[in-house]
Amino acid sequence: MPKPSYHILVCTNKRPPGHPRGSCGESGSEAVLEKLSMGIEQKMLFGKAIVSSSSCLGPCSIGPVVIVYPDGVWYSKVKPEDVDEILDQHIGQGQKVERLEIPDELWG
Repeated sequence: MPKPSYHILVCTNKRPPGHPRGSCGESGSEAVLEKLSMGIEQKMLFGKAIVSSSSCLGPCSIGPVVIVYPDGVWYSKVKPEDVDEILDQHIGQGQKVERLEIPDELWG
């Protein structure tokens, strides 16, 4: 297996329903993770990208959070219907999906 060019992390952390911070798991990140995994195979990107689940990445209230490395691009509120765009545009063409990117202002 060739070394992947991209590593995609998906926060799947779950907190109890009603927790003040919320969680990516509560916002549907498992479906995003599954769609990314299937999409990598369906689009023949295996070897170009690998996907992994992660525990809490921090910005819980705007989850599900997805990070694409080595680019260091953080996406928020990712839904399963956004996955094809991430795979085609970011992984396939090397261009981030700006509408999903977490703005720099969030980081202070």
